[in-house]
Amino acid sequence: MVKGNRGDILTGDVIFIILNVIFVAILIFFVVTKTNDAAIIEEKYAKQIALIIDSARPGMRINLDMEDAIKKAIDENQNIGAGIMDLVKIDNERNLVTVKLRDEGGYSYSFFNEVNASTYLDIEPNEQEYVITIKEIK
Repeated sequence: MVKGNRGDILTGDVIFIILNVIFVAILIFFVVTKTNDAAIIEEKYAKQIALIIDSARPGMRINLDMEDAIKKAIDENQNIGAGIMDLVKIDNERNLVTVKLRDEGGYSYSFFNEVNASTYLDIEPNEQEYVITIKEIK
């Protein structure tokens, strides 16, 4: 047996362990940053609003607390005061809910209920609730 071979195996193992630790650290960093990302919040609220519209009846008024989404939009430098930036848009022609918290992107999700829905930011108490109103069937 040659003495140099044992040292080569140990060096290879150390390099393998270091690369695995770096890979796991990058993976954990990616998961942590994406957990609180604006895209996840957009998707959550778009789907939630679409499900609310699907289960709503004409004449209903729904208050939706979107405090975390509004804070995230402010963190993304969106100006939401006085209706300048609509975080939630409902396209009744295509039955589509769009939530947009950042300049690029946004998330759209469709609903099936044939109603005329609209939404606005309720600025009276503390600008953290969106009001969804369901009007007559199309």
